[in-house]
Amino acid sequence: MSQQTGQRWALVAVGVTMLLWASAFVGIRAAAPHFTSGALALGRLLTASVVLVAILLLRREGLPPRAAWPAIMGAGVLWFGIYMVALNQGEQGVDAGTAAMIIGVAPILVALLSGPVLGEQISRFLLIGLAVAVGGTVLIGLSVSGSADDSLGGVLLCLLAAAASAGGVILQKPALRKASAAQVTTFGCVVGAVACLPFTGQLVTQLGEAEPSAILNMVYLGVFPTALAFSTWAYALARTPASVMGITTFLVPALAVVMSWVVLGEVAGWLAIGGGVLCLAGVGISRMRARPPAAATPEPATLAASVSPSENPRAEPR
Repeated sequence: MSQQTGQRWALVAVGVTMLLWASAFVGIRAAAPHFTSGALALGRLLTASVVLVAILLLRREGLPPRAAWPAIMGAGVLWFGIYMVALNQGEQGVDAGTAAMIIGVAPILVALLSGPVLGEQISRFLLIGLAVAVGGTVLIGLSVSGSADDSLGGVLLCLLAAAASAGGVILQKPALRKASAAQVTTFGCVVGAVACLPFTGQLVTQLGEAEPSAILNMVYLGVFPTALAFSTWAYALARTPASVMGITTFLVPALAVVMSWVVLGEVAGWLAIGGGVLCLAGVGISRMRARPPAAATPEPATLAASVSPSENPRAEPR
């Protein structure tokens, strides 16, 4: 596969990831009243682990190399474990708009950390796109904020989720240099599920009391926004700088606003629409590249001087 073709497939993978992650807001909203934060995270991760392990076996891929395990375990605990539980619980204390603005810290942390930690170059287009996308996220948050039920604990938990997500992305990048995207995603998810095993009792009890639609929503969250979306994310991350991948997550709030309108009938305000447009613009700007400087045309005298006598048919023999 050529580099250009690989970049195109990576772009497709990013699109699939953003759509599925945005759809998770609808699924979580339907399942959350029936499950506590830890139980919902564990059920989602167990479902995803079963699917991912089955796919890995079909692909006949074994365990990742030993060198990849530290990063895989770190990413699994941070992104698959702490992030999901903290975000589920954090949204119990803050409204959706506040949570969206707080989680918007994650791609900023990724962009800032990718330079010193991963040695990636931070371009001016990335910084400009980052600023534009942050502005869009703030507008989306302002459009749906205003609840008087915000709590300091909820804010802190959402900040913890954002930091865990950024740490997971930074750890995934070196792991993908040593193991395949399928291995990194599968065993990261399994590690996250193991980290959430203390919530097993809650999950078993609540599964017996939940409505079938809530259980189906949990299964959906495990199969699509987790198993499939994290796989397409890892595929794209292996072929794209982490700083650029981080800023593409600003698409999620914009897509979630549209999906909430279509599926739940929640009409987005003008601020939310404007914020979505800014998020899309920021992602587009971040992927721009500076044009290389045009090569200067050499002067005739310089050009003549650069030709050796043996290459110049008019040169006098020595």
